[in-house]
Amino acid sequence: MNLKSLFHPSVYFSLTLAILAFGLDRAHKAFHVAAECIAIGAAPCVEIFVSYVPFAMTGWRGGEIVRVTDFFDYVLVWNTGVSYGLLDSLPVWGLGVIMMVAIVALSIWWVRADSAMIRMGLALCIGGALSNAVDRLIYGAVADFFHLHWGDWSFYIFNIADVAITLGVILLIADLIGLGGTRKPVS
Repeated sequence: MNLKSLFHPSVYFSLTLAILAFGLDRAHKAFHVAAECIAIGAAPCVEIFVSYVPFAMTGWRGGEIVRVTDFFDYVLVWNTGVSYGLLDSLPVWGLGVIMMVAIVALSIWWVRADSAMIRMGLALCIGGALSNAVDRLIYGAVADFFHLHWGDWSFYIFNIADVAITLGVILLIADLIGLGGTRKPVS
């Protein structure tokens, strides 16, 4: 990124997207998750497996279920792995290292990007990944809330950061297939 491209509107817009993705997810979790679940280097709430309907929408520790529709539940589940619970046998610090390497790699890509769509997609991915990394640091796992299901079929449980990451990946794929505008010819 040269000095001239630093002042391009896509830089500011994508930074705003990253901050929004991060901020909305952090605010959502700060509202619902109990303060006693915050423990750097420990995970006091992660091992709770009780399933119940909560009395209030704040102070959740894990296992809360609020049925919203026949196909959507609002819950608090702790994800100790990455997507779909993969790598959940790794220690928290190991997952943290993997996430930090990914965030640094995405940030380098963002700096080098020359397309607004790529910058926006990467910014959403970075904001979401950074918020999930903060979860691992302060809770020992990622707090997930939204559960879509139909009959016996269950879609994975996700959070606002995951939505931001998914939207970011969709933007990157859209750019890859040519929906991001004109491409420079490779010479």
